[in-house]
Amino acid sequence: MLEIDKILEKCGDCHRLQIIMLLLFSIINILSSTHYYSQTIISFVPKYRCVEGEQNYSQASNISNDPVAPSSCLPSNNATATHCDYYEYDLYMGYESLTSELNWICDNAWKVTLGQSMFFIGSVVGTLIFGLLADVLGRLPILILANIIAMLGNILTIFGTSVVRFSIFRFISGLATDIMEYLRPSLRTIGLSLCIGFFYCLGSMMAPWVAVVMQTWRGFLLATAIPLIVVPLFYFIVPESVQWLISKQKYDKATASLRQVAKINGRTLDESVYTEFINDCKRKQLYVKVGPNLLGLFATPRLRRNTLILFFKSMVITLCYDAVSRNVQGLGISPFVMFTLSATTILPACLLLIALQDRIGRKAMASMSLLLSGIFISCTGVILFQSDSEKNVTLIVTLSIIGRFGVTVAYNSGAQYATELIPTCVRGQGVAAVHVVGYAFTFFSTYILYTRHYFFPLPEIILGFISLLGAALCLLLPETLHRTLPNSLEDGENFGKNDRWYTFSFMEKRTQSVDTLSSSTIPNQQPDTS
Repeated sequence: MLEIDKILEKCGDCHRLQIIMLLLFSIINILSSTHYYSQTIISFVPKYRCVEGEQNYSQASNISNDPVAPSSCLPSNNATATHCDYYEYDLYMGYESLTSELNWICDNAWKVTLGQSMFFIGSVVGTLIFGLLADVLGRLPILILANIIAMLGNILTIFGTSVVRFSIFRFISGLATDIMEYLRPSLRTIGLSLCIGFFYCLGSMMAPWVAVVMQTWRGFLLATAIPLIVVPLFYFIVPESVQWLISKQKYDKATASLRQVAKINGRTLDESVYTEFINDCKRKQLYVKVGPNLLGLFATPRLRRNTLILFFKSMVITLCYDAVSRNVQGLGISPFVMFTLSATTILPACLLLIALQDRIGRKAMASMSLLLSGIFISCTGVILFQSDSEKNVTLIVTLSIIGRFGVTVAYNSGAQYATELIPTCVRGQGVAAVHVVGYAFTFFSTYILYTRHYFFPLPEIILGFISLLGAALCLLLPETLHRTLPNSLEDGENFGKNDRWYTFSFMEKRTQSVDTLSSSTIPNQQPDTS
């Protein structure tokens, strides 16, 4: 709402409170990164071999230290054996994972995969439930509740030593969300991007070494869950969303939140400023009309095509981002080192996005980053297919990291592209639907990685293929940079009608709008500023 941005400017939209908000958001990013990647770290699979007879797990007394030496599910000296009861492990840096403690390997490897997939089902359910609750109870209480539940889920997972309990507790752990407001509009993109880029990167790089320090998967879960207890303290610092309070006609509480913002920022406003703001909001709410719903995006052919492409792009990007991020085993080096090297791409990807997205355009950024990711991931699969892949460890690791960089750029740019393509009248519903559909698709990432049990380079082949397919489909979307964005469903249908698949923003002269809408479009329509 434009009125909110104006009064925030008077209360202070780039001052003490905003610095505190960015700091708290940075803390949330560190905590959420370690929470999210707990999936991967608790299920690292060290080298193992089957041993005959009941023996102590001697942690690799006879296992080669060669990181690419194959593991063994059956006794090497018994060709007729079809089952193994006892294994010994070569633990990475002494870290005992859930898989090595519970012997969830070989024929039992599906148990970890099932539990991990339940985490993503929980994430989708959490997004839907908490999204609805946030509209009823407010943004701040739901932020706190979601993180408390995430903490509870991680702690309960410590006791999840059966596949049923493990799956239920991972489902609970998947319920989490976050919010951010009270920043000047011009600072939201760069401020949040830098916070996510630096602190999410920092948390991701730290996560595997927290596990090394704690030595066990239970200790790691405790170490990453307990810090979430600081989130309830946000209640005493972060004001409730003024926009939500106004939408619920809670004008007194909205005024109180604005006074809190002004007080923290050292500003003093006359009471008439708040009164005028509330009166303006009340007056505008009298003329609010019920607009079209999400189904309107599927009513006309071009808008339906663009919406479906956005859905598929979100599926591809989110799936590849998750799978590539967690694909750190079997590449010839310690998964702890590989995970850290892979995580270093997060910050450069955010910086590249800030530097280039407003120069080369949304379509070029989305398609080129997916193309880059697809090519390098596919090349990784080709090299892994070779019998002497252990001689190319450095090359494999390099290609994998570049692939992670490309998919991270695509992932970070996806939300803004969807926001600009979906018409204003259904933007909130449309962007939420794109996000949920993409997140739901991550359910399959654990199963894609599980295909390594059948054909070693198969995960890279699958991920490379769908990345290239996503890059190709992005070419069919219209460019949005320097364009008059669609407001109505009719605008959305006609938006980019003259664009071709090879049309990119950096190839054109900058104009306010190079898009030609239908003759029925209002001539004096103003650019969308939401």
